Amino acid sequence: MKRKKAEDARADLGGKPVGASRSEMTEIVLPAQTNPLGKLLGGHVMHLVDMAAAMAAHRHSGSYVVTASVDHIDFRNPVSLGEIVILKSQVNRVFHTSLEVGVEVYSENVLTGEKKHTTTAYVTFVAIDEHTRLPKPVPPLIVNTEEEKKRFREAGKRRKLRLALRYGKK
Repeated sequence: MKRKKAEDARADLGGKPVGASRSEMTEIVLPAQTNPLGKLLGGHVMHLVDMAAAMAAHRHSGSYVVTASVDHIDFRNPVSLGEIVILKSQVNRVFHTSLEVGVEVYSENVLTGEKKHTTTAYVTFVAIDEHTRLPKPVPPLIVNTEEEKKRFREAGKRRKLRLALRYGKK
């Protein structure tokens, strides 16, 4: 009976397109955020990824969200002191009370204008009801472009793998 009520609640939610939650943030790399080689600390990159991803998740769900998992984070290129860090996030797929957000991180050299893709990450959030503090249904995601459809399919594969690893099922 509980499941039926939750499904009814989700059916009442209008879907939102990917673009409605797409987020971008930028920051300049300062000395306190770097290692002795003058490169941005990986832990700080992870913090920024979580923040950028949370923005997209908040926007899509219209609620508080909590980080449930980080499936993958790939550091491709270092980010140097004084460079600008650009984080772009978007919801890839919505499940029932959770949603996956993809984040791409770029660096920009302020002197040359050169941009590099530095990091990719996938973060899963659970939407939380502001009163009960329990998980709540998330509005469906409307995917339109071929790229959005591809991200949607790939997110489903990652979720299947994540749950298999978590619960020991194949």
